[in-house]
Amino acid sequence: MSGPKGPGSESGSGYAVGGRLVLTSAHVTGPTGGRVQVFHPGGDGSAGGTVVWAGKPGGRDDAALVLVDDSPYWRPPAAPVLWGRPDTKRPGTPCETWGVPDEAQRPGRPVETAHLHGEVNPGSGFVGNQYVMDLRTPAVGWPGDGTSPWSGLSGAAVFCDRYLTGVVASDRQHSDHSRLNVVPSYVLHHDPAFRTALADHGGGPQVGLEAVEFQDLADPTARPAARPAPVTPAALLEAGRQTVPFHGREELLAQLEAWCGQGGFGAWLLHGPGGQGKTRLAHHLSRLRTAQGWTVLWPRAGARPDQLLEVRRAAKPLLVVLDYAETRPDQLTVLVEAAAEHPGTSPFKVLLLARAAGDWWQQAATATRQAEDHLTTARTNVLTPLEDKPDRRTDHYLDAARALAIALPAVPSLAGHDWIAAAKDLQPPRNLGEDDAYGNALTLHMTALADLLDAVRTEPVDSTGGEEDVRDVEDRLLGHEARYWQGSAAARGLTPGLGMDTLRTALAAAHLTGAVDREHADLLWRRLPALADQPRDRRNQVTAWLATLYPATSSRNAPPWGTLQPDRLAERHTGRTLDADPHLADHLLDGTDGTQAEQLLTVYSRAAAHPAFRGRLDTHLTDLCVRHHRQLSPHIVTTATRTDHPTPLTTALDNLTTDTATTLDDLDALYRRFPSTSRRLATTAARLATTITRRYRTLAEANPDAYLPNLAGALNNLSIRLGEVGRREEGLAAVEEAVTIRRTLAEANPDAHLPNLATALNNLSIRLGEVGRREEGLAAVEEAVGHYRTLAEANPDAYLPDLAGALNNLSVRLGGVGRREEGLAAVEEAVGHYRTLAEANPDAYLPNLAGALINLSVRLGEVGRREEGLAAVEEAVGHCRTLAGANPDAYLPDLAGALNNLSVRLGAVGRREEGLAAVEEAVGHYRTLAEAAPDSYLPDLAMALHNLSVCLGEVGRGEEGLAAAQEAVTIRRTLADAIPHLFVPALQRSLEVTGWLEGLEP
Repeated sequence: MSGPKGPGSESGSGYAVGGRLVLTSAHVTGPTGGRVQVFHPGGDGSAGGTVVWAGKPGGRDDAALVLVDDSPYWRPPAAPVLWGRPDTKRPGTPCETWGVPDEAQRPGRPVETAHLHGEVNPGSGFVGNQYVMDLRTPAVGWPGDGTSPWSGLSGAAVFCDRYLTGVVASDRQHSDHSRLNVVPSYVLHHDPAFRTALADHGGGPQVGLEAVEFQDLADPTARPAARPAPVTPAALLEAGRQTVPFHGREELLAQLEAWCGQGGFGAWLLHGPGGQGKTRLAHHLSRLRTAQGWTVLWPRAGARPDQLLEVRRAAKPLLVVLDYAETRPDQLTVLVEAAAEHPGTSPFKVLLLARAAGDWWQQAATATRQAEDHLTTARTNVLTPLEDKPDRRTDHYLDAARALAIALPAVPSLAGHDWIAAAKDLQPPRNLGEDDAYGNALTLHMTALADLLDAVRTEPVDSTGGEEDVRDVEDRLLGHEARYWQGSAAARGLTPGLGMDTLRTALAAAHLTGAVDREHADLLWRRLPALADQPRDRRNQVTAWLATLYPATSSRNAPPWGTLQPDRLAERHTGRTLDADPHLADHLLDGTDGTQAEQLLTVYSRAAAHPAFRGRLDTHLTDLCVRHHRQLSPHIVTTATRTDHPTPLTTALDNLTTDTATTLDDLDALYRRFPSTSRRLATTAARLATTITRRYRTLAEANPDAYLPNLAGALNNLSIRLGEVGRREEGLAAVEEAVTIRRTLAEANPDAHLPNLATALNNLSIRLGEVGRREEGLAAVEEAVGHYRTLAEANPDAYLPDLAGALNNLSVRLGGVGRREEGLAAVEEAVGHYRTLAEANPDAYLPNLAGALINLSVRLGEVGRREEGLAAVEEAVGHCRTLAGANPDAYLPDLAGALNNLSVRLGAVGRREEGLAAVEEAVGHYRTLAEAAPDSYLPDLAMALHNLSVCLGEVGRGEEGLAAAQEAVTIRRTLADAIPHLFVPALQRSLEVTGWLEGLEP
C-alpha cells in the first residue's frame, strides 16, 4: 500500500499492483505525464513517480497509474495483483480497503493507516458504472463541517478477498459517511490504454477479470497471473503458459466460438490422447472469451459440490472448463444441476476435456434426469493430431524452438546461455516428416526443448533410459529435469544422506496418490520403506524439496506441492519407477482412501500405455489389482470405464474371474460393481457371469435347498450377458434352465419365488424370439403376464413395471404369429402403464415408454392405422434421441431401431423422402454399432440396409438401392450359413429386393 502525493500537495492513497506501478486516483495525481511523490506509511523517505495513465478526475474512470522511479525508498511487490469483479447478483459480497484517510491522522504523528471493511451490492451504482462500498464501521463523531473523514482515502484499492475489484473515488453524498463510491476494475480494464500501461510497466499479463464469488472454486494454475515462475525447463511446456503461441485448429475453434455465441446452456466434450492439445485449445478459447467480457472458470479438483453449485448464480456469460473430466463425474453432475437452476439470461457453457469418451461419459450423462436433459445435445469431438501435415512440421518445430529460447532465461541457472543463437543453429530431426509421432503437438514441442537443452549442455545428462529419438523424448527431458532435482536436493541437505533413487521414488509416489496437506504427505512418506525410518524433520524436508521443484498454487486449499508437467513426463517418470520397483504401489496402497486408490490406478494405467515399457507395466498393474482385489475391485471397475488404457484392468478382472482362489462372495461383490450396460466391459461381464454360474451349480448339486435359488438367479443374469455379446443360443439355454429351477421353487413356495419365475419367463420369451422360436416365446410370455397380473393386483407399486414390460413383450410375440389385434391391445395397455410410470419417474421409465411406443407403431401399422402408428413412432424417436444423446452406449441401438421403424411408417403414408432420410440415419448408427460388436448388430444392420434399398428404389435411386441390397444379401448369407432357420427367410427377402432393383429401368 502506497500513498501518492499529487500536485498542489493533494494527498491520497494507492496500491502497488506490480513492478513499479501504483494504482491510485486521477483526481489525486492529475493528468498523464505529471509528477507525484510516493511513500510507504511507516517507511523512510519517498520516491518520485510519473503518471503513465489517468482517467477523468471525478468521472466514472477516476483512477491513475503511477510509475515509481527506481529508488531505494520503493519496495516493489513480489508479484502482480489479481484483478476481479463480482459476477453474480448476490448481495453482500465482503470487501476491504487500506488507506490513509484524514480520519486516521493525528497532529504531530506519522501518517497512519485505516483498514476498512464492508460489502458491495451489485445493484448499488449499477446505472453509473460504479460500485458502492457499504462500510461496516462508519466514522463516528466526525464534525458536520462539510469535510469528509475519508479525505485522503481516494485511490485506495478495494479487494474482495484476493481480487482487486476497484479503486476508492469519494465519500458518497447523503450517506452520513457510511458509504464510498468505488471505480470498478471492469471500467478500468475496458480501456485499452490502461491494459497497455499495466503490461508495459510490470503489471502482469491482463487477459480478463476473475469472478470474486468463485475464487475458492477456481484452479489457480489456470490463471496466467497466478502461475509461478518456471523452476525447471519442463515447466515451460505447461499448457496454461502458452510458451509456444497457439496455432491451428481454426475450424474447430470457430465452431467453439459459434457455440459460445448461441446463448443458453451447452456442453461440449473434447477427447484425445495426452499431448494432443486439448488443454492448450481450451486455454486459448478461455482467453478469447475473457477478452469478450466472459467469466471463465477452471474448477479445482477438490472443489466441493456445494461450492460448485454456486455457479448457478452467474449473471455474466460463463465458460466452465472441466479438465480430466473422466475423473470428475461428480463435479459434472453438480454443474448440470447448477445449469438447471441458472436463469438462462446469459450463456452458460461447459467444456469437458478427457482422454477418452467411454463408459464414464455415458454414465455421467445419465446420472440424473437433469444430466439427461442438459447433456442430450452435448457435442463430442475426437481431437485429431495437430501437426498432421508433414510438410509444415519443420516450420512449427522451428517456431517452437524460438519461443522456448525466449522463455528459457526465466529458468534459474539458464539465463547465461545464448538461447536465441542455439535456436537458430538447431537442425530439425531427420524423420520429422515421416514419423507420425511428430503429429502430436506436445511431442514436437518437447523435442524442440530437448534439442535446445542438449545444444548447450556441458555435462552428461542423468539419463533415465531410452535412446534419444522421438519415442523417448520424455526420457531426454527427464534427464535434464534430474539435474534440477539433484541440485535442489543438495542445496536442502537431503543428499548424500538420502540417495537420488529414494527421492525419485518419492516424486513418483507423489504423482501416484498425491496428498491434501503436509500431514497427509508425511503419511505418504511413511509408507515408503526408504523414508519410513527417517526422522520427521527429514521427511518434512522431502515435502519442502518437492514444493520447491513443483510449487503448489497460492490457493488456500492447495496441496503441499504441484505436479511435474506435462502429464506425459510425470507418467513416464512414474512408469520408470514402477518398472524398477513393481511393489512400490503395494506400499502406497497400505492405508490409502478410495480417492487415492482411484488416482493410483488411473496414473498407473496411463503410464502403462507408454510404448517404451513394452507391456511390462500392464503385467505389473494386473498383478497389483489381483493381489489387492478386495480393496481395489470397485475402483478397478470404475477406472476401467474411464481410462484410455483399460487392458491391464480388464485383464485383472478376467484373472480374478478364472482364479479358483477368488471366493464366490468376492465374485458376487465384483459382479454387483459392474454397470448394467457397458460395451467396454461386456465380454468381461459375460465371463464373470459364467464363472459365478459354474460355482453356484457346484454348490447346488451338493446342497440344492440352499443354493438352487442362487443358481437360477445366476443363470438368468448369464443369459442376459451372453445375449449382449451375441451368444444367443447359449443365452437361451441358460434361461431355459433358470425357468425350470424357478418353476420348481415357485410350486413349493409361490410367495417367495413366483416373481423370479415371471422374470425368467419374460427373459425366456425374448431369447426364444431372438432365435426364431416364436410360438414357444409367446407361450412363455403369456405365462409371465399371467403371473405379473396376479402380483400387480396385490402390490402395484412393486410389480406394475414388470407387468408393463411383459405386456410389451407379449404384443411382440402375438404380432410375430399373426395375432395382430391382440398384440395391439397388449401394447396399448403397456403404453398406458409406462406413461403413468414415466410421469412419476422419468429417469427410470422413459426408455421403457420409448420402446413400447415403437412397438405400438408397428402394431398400429399392421392393422392399417397408419397415421396413428406414425405419431407413435415419432414420439418414440424424440425420446430415443434424448436418451441416446446422453448415453449412446446404452441407447444408440434403440434410436437406430426407432429410426428404421419411422422410415417404414413414413413410407406407408407416402412421405418417402423423409422415410429415406430416417433409414439413412439408422444405417449410419447400425454401422457404428456393428463395427464395435458385429455379433450383436450385424443382423440389425442388414435389416436397415434392406429397408434402405427399398426406400432408394421407391424414389428412383435404383443403383444406390441395388448396392444397399447387395450388402444386405452379403451379410444375411453369412448369418444364414451359421443359423439357417433364423436368417434364411431374411436372406430370401433381400434376394427378392435385389431382383426387383435389378429390373428397374435406370
